[in-house]
Amino acid sequence: MDANSPEVVVIGGGPAGLTTAIALAGSGLETVLVAKSRAPDHRTTALLGGSVAALQTLGVWEECRQHAAPLRVIRLVDDTNRLLRAPEVRFDAGEIGLEAFGENIENRHLLTALDQHARGLASLTVIDDTAEMISIGDTAVTVRLSGGGTIAARLAIGADGRQSICRTAAGIETDARRYPQTALTFNLGHSRAHANISTEFHTDSGPFTLVPLPGRRSSLVFVADPRDAEHWSQADTPELVMELERRSHSLLGKITVESGRGKFPLAVETARAFAARRIALIGEAAHLIPPIGAQGLNLGLRDAATIAELVVEAHRAGADIGADAVLARYDSARRADITSRHTAIDMLNRSLLTDFLPVQGARALGLFMLDRIGPLRRAMMREGVMPLLAQPRLMRGEPL
Repeated sequence: MDANSPEVVVIGGGPAGLTTAIALAGSGLETVLVAKSRAPDHRTTALLGGSVAALQTLGVWEECRQHAAPLRVIRLVDDTNRLLRAPEVRFDAGEIGLEAFGENIENRHLLTALDQHARGLASLTVIDDTAEMISIGDTAVTVRLSGGGTIAARLAIGADGRQSICRTAAGIETDARRYPQTALTFNLGHSRAHANISTEFHTDSGPFTLVPLPGRRSSLVFVADPRDAEHWSQADTPELVMELERRSHSLLGKITVESGRGKFPLAVETARAFAARRIALIGEAAHLIPPIGAQGLNLGLRDAATIAELVVEAHRAGADIGADAVLARYDSARRADITSRHTAIDMLNRSLLTDFLPVQGARALGLFMLDRIGPLRRAMMREGVMPLLAQPRLMRGEPL
């Protein structure tokens, strides 16, 4: 394989970029992945059922399994101080015939498994570098690397995050909005077993979500006012532990905070097009949402599965894999799924922040209906695990 002129070049080595490169190279397309080595990522990802099925199909999940904890029950608890409060809602995977909704895994283990698998594929070349400039011609995309050299391919897939140079090169604009919130991420040890139950406390400043990890460990996403977040990100460990135990109502007993605190401001951003001019966008290059309901990376993995399926199909038909027709199909295939998830997460998050009583009432009524109406609750659970609007082959456990 000529690494300077593959059929596809993938920019970005996060889970979505790696998954796309593995899916394409595993189907025989000559692929180059441009991905600079990363600092250790202490965050975790709750992979829903379709994402786990995709990783199993690609042969990656066996290396992940021992590091993941199943999510068998999800609890939503209204922990606000408002007049209209919602009842606790409990989603049990067994109610829809599943052992678990998905698996929670530390990103460092997920990325290691993906990277090791990628480096064993004959049709995939991994270049430890970053893209410095992208130029688009009639028949190819040319990527100039920071360390020197260029790569020309018929299609570039941008998995290069919220500051995507692929998106800029394609001339794609975004619609964005910042929230008055900051998310803190921690991994915790605790004295009580979590019983594979994820608990999301809805507070006046945003969700406080505990998600199981193997053993007596959990990951935490703690959304707070930016000033509070700044304080807790720098607080001494004993003070922080007391606050986390208070906010979690000592649900998991005594807590210890592991090294590797994370902090990032919350925003929502959506590309106005998900593909154009021989460039397709996936993951945060295409969409950014708050870490609520385990939607962010799962959306990105559905992007990866969808673009891989369409490109492999075009390649086998002898068509131009970077043609406008292929990119238009990708944009159309992803739009409904991404738009619906963004809308739902945005509405839920803003309903926690508002003091407008009718909105609080609507949120409480919606959760009350989910709690009391079984068919509605089960339909929502099925949609969360396997969206009707987005079922690419890999997510169904089918090879490309």
